[in-house]
Amino acid sequence: MKKYIHISNDIKNKIVDGTFKANDKLPSEKELGVEYDASKMTVKQALDILVAEGLIIKRRGAGTFIKDLSTTELKRVSLTNQFRGKTAEHPQNEVTSKVLNFSVIQPDEKIQDKLNISEDDFVYFIYRVRYVDGIPNAIEETYMPINLIMNLKLKHVKQSIYDYIESELGLVIQSAHRIITVRGATEAEAAELQMQPHEPVGIAEQVGYLSSGAAFEYSTTTHHYNYFKAELVLTK
Repeated sequence: MKKYIHISNDIKNKIVDGTFKANDKLPSEKELGVEYDASKMTVKQALDILVAEGLIIKRRGAGTFIKDLSTTELKRVSLTNQFRGKTAEHPQNEVTSKVLNFSVIQPDEKIQDKLNISEDDFVYFIYRVRYVDGIPNAIEETYMPINLIMNLKLKHVKQSIYDYIESELGLVIQSAHRIITVRGATEAEAAELQMQPHEPVGIAEQVGYLSSGAAFEYSTTTHHYNYFKAELVLTK
């Protein structure tokens, strides 16, 4: 992950969890550079992202401050982080992947429907276990159209696919539709997640969308119960 994205994600998480509160003044760019071992330009890029997302505000001669966000807005930010993947969710941790399968396949009817593609539109099939600081957190089964997410390589799958999509392809991940369920772990899942068969796992079935409105991902993620959290925003 590029350093400026790492910094912006970490500050964003600190806003969500209350480490930084409304109207708090952020450390100076120089101080943040020391904290994150980053150049002034890298810190500026990170802060520019947060300004664009409406999370902080720069006041000439005074510094940079956390905006006074409503509870609904904070929930929105939290939900945005959830569907941006493990790397964005854990910017201060080492996130790695064990790739069990990475191939190009012809989509079945369900995948065609979820991604709004035809049987002639081939997809990447990605099956991997995600680790956070060496601990298995989740198993991801993902399908992505090859004509949309072009030139995806094994090196990207081992790291952050979302970072590749945004940083190298220049696409913008906008939103996701997610369905949450719970069931017992299969023997194979239990072995990968270092738990007992039939212990509970959280299942997140998701279709992800780019800013263009195109569906770029259909995934089903199986989460270890110790590391699974889902937040919802309910409106009238």
